[in-house]
Amino acid sequence: MYVAIDEVFSALAEPTRRKIIEALKNEPKAVGALVTELEISQPTVSKHLKVLREAQLVRMAAAGQRRIYSIDTSALEDLVHWCADLVPVPEAEEQQAGHQANSQLATAANPTAQQIGRGVGRGLEQVTGRAQEFLERLPRFGRRR
Repeated sequence: MYVAIDEVFSALAEPTRRKIIEALKNEPKAVGALVTELEISQPTVSKHLKVLREAQLVRMAAAGQRRIYSIDTSALEDLVHWCADLVPVPEAEEQQAGHQANSQLATAANPTAQQIGRGVGRGLEQVTGRAQEFLERLPRFGRRR
């Protein structure tokens, strides 16, 4: 798996390849459309598409003499999972699960704690809403089965 991740990082290190990925984010495109959209020569686009294809970041489908490229999500999913494994779970989240039952009992017995809890809840809803907006802006990656 690490060899594939190295290839993905290597392929994405080039800004032109990242622009190609961005151009393919919403829909598959022919090489000619990429050339026009990115204002890059056809041989340059083809060279970068070959590197992206070898890193399994894009896939190609032939339609007559045209070559249609689309994003291949499998390598990106592997990369996302690899990155997620690097991020440790904060201790606060582990402790929160253990103390949740105790805080619910304390809140029920104390009206001031209820008010504080409501304020914290509203703040958490705002943060959660912002996080949801951020996540919705990220590209969608389907699972390959």
